[in-house]
Amino acid sequence: MNWKILSSEYISKHQYFTARRDRCQRPDGQIVDPYFVVELPTSACALAITENNEVVLVRQYRHPIQQTILELPGGFIDENEASEKAIARELLEETGYEFSSYTHLGKIAANPGVLDGFTHLFLAQGGKKIASQKLDANEDIEIVLLPLEEVRQMLNQNKFEQALHACCMFYAFKKLEEK
Repeated sequence: MNWKILSSEYISKHQYFTARRDRCQRPDGQIVDPYFVVELPTSACALAITENNEVVLVRQYRHPIQQTILELPGGFIDENEASEKAIARELLEETGYEFSSYTHLGKIAANPGVLDGFTHLFLAQGGKKIASQKLDANEDIEIVLLPLEEVRQMLNQNKFEQALHACCMFYAFKKLEEK
């Protein structure tokens, strides 16, 4: 059922935006040309809960949608880095919080019709503030702490624009209900 890639040409090769144009052949022989693919590194995000039962959220400007939105902390996984180590690193860098436990909730694809990247979803619990933020040059992140139940209500009212993060929250709340 896989398509055969007959040729592939990079349109852009950048750390944050790599795009290619593929010429493919479907199993029935039909040629698909062009098929555009955006390559993204694997990422991770977490519903991160402090030991005081508050959710650690981040507010930041997202240029592609020209809005400042409330999101879960997370980021790209470095090459050869385990996803659990990556989310622990990202949480510490973006928020200054360290967590006592991490539960892997799954791996999802954002838009597999165009994007090739996956995101690992986590529930992080037992968070303590141990450091200040260590942000990348292009990051401007405000930390927002909200009660767990308020975040659940916001999710149910469609108050989070970031689809991957909303998905992570749904899985995390399901996992919390199982406990």
